[in-house]
Amino acid sequence: MSHVRHTEPTPPSASAAPFGVIEGTHWIETLNDGSPVLVRPLRAEDRQREAEFIERLSEQACRFRFLGNLKEASPDLLDQLMDVDYHDRMAFAALAHVDGELRLVGVSRYGASGDDKQCECAVTVADEWRHRGLGVLLMRRLIEIARKNGFRRMFSIDAAENEPMRELADFLGFQRRLDPDDATQVIHSLEL
Repeated sequence: MSHVRHTEPTPPSASAAPFGVIEGTHWIETLNDGSPVLVRPLRAEDRQREAEFIERLSEQACRFRFLGNLKEASPDLLDQLMDVDYHDRMAFAALAHVDGELRLVGVSRYGASGDDKQCECAVTVADEWRHRGLGVLLMRRLIEIARKNGFRRMFSIDAAENEPMRELADFLGFQRRLDPDDATQVIHSLEL
């Protein structure tokens, strides 16, 4: 799997207080194929990287992540994706050097649902970075912080045809059931 090679508590900004429950603020991880990635909480300055990340996703990856067709991220969608408070709304970014630039190659996130004891999650990995263990790594970080923040259940709503998510959810111990409101979707849930 992956392992932490370096931790360093460097505050991301002057408002670093929300990071109090996160041990360290970034980690250099090694993926299954030996590729290094930087994993850290998503920051406001990642907005452009997030937009470029979405633009580079395949049509299928966008459909699986956003449950519909998406050509590019609108300003409203970017506002929503970048709105993290590190407790009720959390996101981890995986960054790697690609062609001389630091690129976002994966994101995991959760948002508190109506019940403060459960949160909805999502994970997206750039097409060319799949099958390296990055999705597992990002989800494990997300599950860990959700537990620390007091959530008792994590769930995701996914396209029933999303085989990569089904495999990831099974590997991480999520239970799967059909969405009672939409037969084209499934609900994966994990007791924390």
